[in-house]
Amino acid sequence: MTDLAFYLALALLITHELDAVRRHEWRILPVLRRLPDEAGFGWFTALHVPLFVAFFWWMGSAPAEARLTFQAALSAFAVVHAGLHWLLRKHPRYGFNNPLSRSLILGAAVAGALYLTLLFVMRGL
Repeated sequence: MTDLAFYLALALLITHELDAVRRHEWRILPVLRRLPDEAGFGWFTALHVPLFVAFFWWMGSAPAEARLTFQAALSAFAVVHAGLHWLLRKHPRYGFNNPLSRSLILGAAVAGALYLTLLFVMRGL
């Protein structure tokens, strides 16, 4: 069940990134929003390649304890990420005010929180 909660959080975050391209998320990010739209899109997209390589390496090749740390960190990020979206919800260029976007963001946070809860219960923390 713990792994399932993590994989759900990861899948929802990756799917959110697909939605983020559609919603032009780079337009609200501090550095990328200063770029022309095509350049912002290019950088936003290209930066996801090393990010996903790191995700997949940690999931498949990292030692077990490092993998567990990565899963906990990514799960915590999913929760923090939802908070960041909540803080940015009034930004004039924020495009995630729709049921699908909200479901992906909130779903990742809930799955991440569930993973962390299960991890702490299983480890007796």
